[in-house]
Amino acid sequence: MSHSSHVTHPYHIVASDLDGTLLLPDHTLGDFTKQTLKKLHQQGFTFIFATGRHHVDVATFRASAGIPAYMITSNGARVHTPDNQLFYSKNIDGDLIQPIVDIIKQDPTNSIHIYRSNDWLTNKEDLKLSKYHEESGFNYALFDQDNAPTEDIAKLFFTHPDHDHLAKYEADLKAQYGDRLSIAFSTPWCLEMMALNVSKGHALQAVAQALGKELENCIAFGDGMNDAEMLLAAHKGLVMGTAHQKVKIALPDNEVIGSSVDEAVAHYLEDNLL
Repeated sequence: MSHSSHVTHPYHIVASDLDGTLLLPDHTLGDFTKQTLKKLHQQGFTFIFATGRHHVDVATFRASAGIPAYMITSNGARVHTPDNQLFYSKNIDGDLIQPIVDIIKQDPTNSIHIYRSNDWLTNKEDLKLSKYHEESGFNYALFDQDNAPTEDIAKLFFTHPDHDHLAKYEADLKAQYGDRLSIAFSTPWCLEMMALNVSKGHALQAVAQALGKELENCIAFGDGMNDAEMLLAAHKGLVMGTAHQKVKIALPDNEVIGSSVDEAVAHYLEDNLL
């Protein structure tokens, strides 16, 4: 342990991804994590849940943690304040939705999903994804893939069990729509699209500014490619040991910590901030 860790740190804001990072593998908050989040709050830190999840869903985790916290959701397309005011909102241009759905639906092994402000839509039943949401009870409704909604779309994403299959789409979609969309993997099996310049990093900067702070006052944790901008933007961005190899390659200089199984984020905060 170096001496520098005893120096007063500049952090006021702690941001963390949820799945694969702050949450246990069963997608719940561990008791030690809840205690740590309460301590952070008591000691005057601002906590931010920063996730690809929908804000309706994340509000359940915030309630379970029992602290006021900002919520960066849909990878930064929505930000809510601790008292649940919509602070920031950016939608995908409506004219892009159907053309992209048309590309993805050509292969029926893809599952297509849409997040709007108040709901989650999918083109087919997906019981595996429902498991992620047992805790919150937030669930999907079906949409017609030949007539997709175009208003108020925070993100459009699709899932497939084969990462390489999705990686091909990532390259094609970036080539075709990269000047109008942000495209990122949240997990190796889930490729997500948001409006241009939407990322957890952009949203973190907006929240820091609103609090009269800088990015150097932020520490962040994540494990997905959709965390990369945030982990680079923060003064310190910590990568989970269980992160996908692509994340570690993209962030070679970022410190790697343990696994969500061991509540590594909470342990890091206990040992270094509290």
